[in-house]
Amino acid sequence: MALKRQTKVSANFSMSSMTDIVFLLLVFFMVTSTLIAPNALKLLLPESNSQTMTTKPITTVSITYDLKFAVEGNFVPFENLESTLRASVQKSIENANDQEHPTISLHADKTVDIEYVTKVMNIAKNNGYKLILATSPIKK
Repeated sequence: MALKRQTKVSANFSMSSMTDIVFLLLVFFMVTSTLIAPNALKLLLPESNSQTMTTKPITTVSITYDLKFAVEGNFVPFENLESTLRASVQKSIENANDQEHPTISLHADKTVDIEYVTKVMNIAKNNGYKLILATSPIKK
Protein backbone atom coordinates (compact mmCIF):
# COMPACT_ATOMS: atom_id res chain seq x y z
CA MET A 1 0.00 0.00 0.00
CA ALA A 2 1.52 3.24 -1.10
CA LEU A 3 0.77 6.24 1.09
CA LYS A 4 1.10 9.64 -0.50
CA ARG A 5 1.77 12.78 1.35
CA GLN A 6 -1.17 15.22 1.25
CA THR A 7 0.81 18.48 1.59
CA LYS A 8 3.82 19.08 -0.53
CA VAL A 9 6.52 21.54 0.46
CA SER A 10 6.83 24.24 -2.14
CA ALA A 11 10.24 25.68 -2.97
CA ASN A 12 8.72 28.89 -4.34
CA PHE A 13 9.23 32.20 -2.56
CA SER A 14 6.61 34.93 -2.67
CA MET A 15 8.04 38.45 -3.01
CA SER A 16 4.72 40.25 -2.58
CA SER A 17 5.12 40.77 1.17
CA MET A 18 8.69 42.00 0.70
CA THR A 19 7.60 44.54 -1.91
CA ASP A 20 4.85 45.76 0.42
CA ILE A 21 7.38 46.40 3.17
CA VAL A 22 9.80 48.17 0.83
CA PHE A 23 6.98 50.33 -0.54
CA LEU A 24 5.85 51.33 2.96
CA LEU A 25 9.42 52.22 3.95
CA LEU A 26 9.81 54.29 0.81
CA VAL A 27 6.63 56.23 1.52
CA PHE A 28 7.66 56.74 5.17
CA PHE A 29 11.07 58.17 4.25
CA MET A 30 9.62 60.39 1.54
CA VAL A 31 7.09 61.89 3.94
CA THR A 32 9.57 62.44 6.77
CA SER A 33 12.19 63.97 4.48
CA THR A 34 9.74 66.62 3.26
CA LEU A 35 8.98 67.64 6.86
CA ILE A 36 12.61 68.57 7.48
CA ALA A 37 13.20 72.03 5.99
CA PRO A 38 15.68 73.85 8.23
CA ASN A 39 15.79 77.29 6.65
CA ALA A 40 13.98 78.02 3.44
CA LEU A 41 15.78 81.31 2.80
CA LYS A 42 19.06 81.16 0.91
CA LEU A 43 21.53 83.37 2.75
CA LEU A 44 25.28 83.83 2.53
CA LEU A 45 26.15 83.63 6.22
CA PRO A 46 29.31 85.21 7.60
CA GLU A 47 32.17 82.78 8.08
CA SER A 48 33.67 81.85 11.44
CA ASN A 49 36.13 79.25 12.64
CA SER A 50 34.84 79.19 16.23
CA GLN A 51 31.38 77.75 16.16
CA THR A 52 29.50 76.73 19.26
CA MET A 53 26.65 74.25 19.23
CA THR A 54 23.54 75.04 21.22
CA THR A 55 20.27 73.39 22.01
CA LYS A 56 17.71 73.55 19.26
CA PRO A 57 16.56 77.17 18.93
CA ILE A 58 12.88 77.93 19.49
CA THR A 59 12.59 80.12 16.39
CA THR A 60 14.69 81.74 13.67
CA VAL A 61 14.93 85.30 12.41
CA SER A 62 16.43 85.90 8.99
CA ILE A 63 17.65 89.12 7.37
CA THR A 64 18.13 88.92 3.61
CA TYR A 65 20.64 90.93 1.58
CA ASP A 66 17.86 93.37 0.56
CA LEU A 67 16.92 93.97 4.24
CA LYS A 68 13.77 91.88 4.38
CA PHE A 69 13.05 90.35 7.78
CA ALA A 70 11.57 86.87 8.16
CA VAL A 71 10.44 84.88 11.20
CA GLU A 72 10.40 81.14 10.53
CA GLY A 73 10.60 81.87 6.79
CA ASN A 74 7.58 84.21 6.75
CA PHE A 75 8.45 87.76 5.73
CA VAL A 76 7.30 90.52 8.08
CA PRO A 77 7.90 94.27 8.06
CA PHE A 78 10.38 95.49 10.67
CA GLU A 79 7.63 97.36 12.52
CA ASN A 80 5.84 94.05 13.18
CA LEU A 81 8.99 92.01 13.87
CA GLU A 82 8.86 92.21 17.67
CA SER A 83 5.18 91.22 17.97
CA THR A 84 5.57 88.43 15.41
CA LEU A 85 8.67 87.16 17.21
CA ARG A 86 6.87 87.16 20.57
CA ALA A 87 3.94 85.22 19.08
CA SER A 88 6.28 82.70 17.43
CA VAL A 89 8.26 82.13 20.64
CA GLN A 90 5.07 81.80 22.70
CA LYS A 91 3.63 79.28 20.23
CA SER A 92 6.86 77.26 20.23
CA ILE A 93 7.06 77.24 24.03
CA GLU A 94 3.47 75.99 24.28
CA ASN A 95 4.16 73.19 21.80
CA ALA A 96 7.45 72.17 23.45
CA ASN A 97 8.26 71.68 27.09
CA ASP A 98 8.52 74.71 29.36
CA GLN A 99 11.74 76.54 28.56
CA GLU A 100 12.98 79.34 30.82
CA HIS A 101 15.27 81.07 28.34
CA PRO A 102 14.07 80.72 24.75
CA THR A 103 16.82 80.76 22.15
CA ILE A 104 16.50 82.59 18.83
CA SER A 105 18.79 81.85 15.92
CA LEU A 106 19.65 84.93 13.83
CA HIS A 107 20.49 84.23 10.19
CA ALA A 108 21.80 87.45 8.65
CA ASP A 109 23.29 87.67 5.18
CA LYS A 110 26.93 88.72 5.34
CA THR A 111 26.23 91.87 3.33
CA VAL A 112 23.74 93.21 5.92
CA ASP A 113 24.93 96.20 7.94
CA ILE A 114 25.57 95.54 11.62
CA GLU A 115 22.93 98.17 12.47
CA TYR A 116 20.10 95.82 11.46
CA VAL A 117 21.66 92.90 13.31
CA THR A 118 21.86 94.96 16.50
CA LYS A 119 18.22 96.00 16.13
CA VAL A 120 17.21 92.34 16.23
CA MET A 121 19.62 91.75 19.12
CA ASN A 122 17.98 94.58 21.07
CA ILE A 123 14.52 93.10 20.46
CA ALA A 124 15.76 89.77 21.82
CA LYS A 125 17.40 91.40 24.85
CA ASN A 126 14.32 93.49 25.68
CA ASN A 127 12.14 90.36 25.68
CA GLY A 128 14.61 88.20 27.65
CA TYR A 129 15.49 85.83 24.78
CA LYS A 130 18.90 84.31 24.17
CA LEU A 131 20.18 85.02 20.67
CA ILE A 132 22.77 83.17 18.63
CA LEU A 133 24.24 84.36 15.34
CA ALA A 134 24.33 81.66 12.70
CA THR A 135 27.59 81.42 10.75
CA SER A 136 29.06 79.08 8.20
CA PRO A 137 32.46 77.40 8.69
CA ILE A 138 35.51 78.93 7.02
CA LYS A 139 36.38 77.06 3.84
CA LYS A 140 40.00 76.08 3.58
